[in-house]
Amino acid sequence: MPAKSAFSIVGLAHKVCLVAEGQGYTPELMNALAERPDLFKQLLQVQLGNAEIRIVDHVVDCDVDPMIPDGWKIEDHQKGGQWKWDPAKVNLFLSDPQKEGKTIRGTELRKQLQGQPVLNACVLDYLLAHPYLIPEDWKQDDKGRTRYTFFWGTIYRHSNGNLGVRYLYWDGGRWDWSCRWLDDGWDGQDPAALRA
Repeated sequence: MPAKSAFSIVGLAHKVCLVAEGQGYTPELMNALAERPDLFKQLLQVQLGNAEIRIVDHVVDCDVDPMIPDGWKIEDHQKGGQWKWDPAKVNLFLSDPQKEGKTIRGTELRKQLQGQPVLNACVLDYLLAHPYLIPEDWKQDDKGRTRYTFFWGTIYRHSNGNLGVRYLYWDGGRWDWSCRWLDDGWDGQDPAALRA
């Protein structure tokens, strides 16, 4: 390929990346798009006028059982019907001790969350299946620390008897989940996901 052509392609790629960034694309999202040539083919068909863009509503069925890890069972699962995902309709809740830089035991935090519109683990599972929906600011809190977003609408019991709640977090390369036992502490990095 002649050098002039290579330079024009590099310049064009730079322009496309700048526009994509302006529309909210992150490097991770751009990489995910680059790994899906079928999406580029669909976009080409839209640009050529052979297809239309169809907007998909992401509706989470919060009435089904969420993923249950081996050796665990569901202790409590607050069903929530069919819920359309909208990050603007999610509050990341911190209790007063968490806001003050203190730690609160999970058993106490669970009591404080009773009656609150907590999201259950069905939402967590849906977001893991569709990670491009997860807001960028869920990766870190305002102090630059990893944020662990908890889905208190589902409480699990491990085979050893411990009660736990699953959470979503960014591990530096991808979104993942883990669990924390209710006897442990929650601090300012550990918000509960609530319906706004």
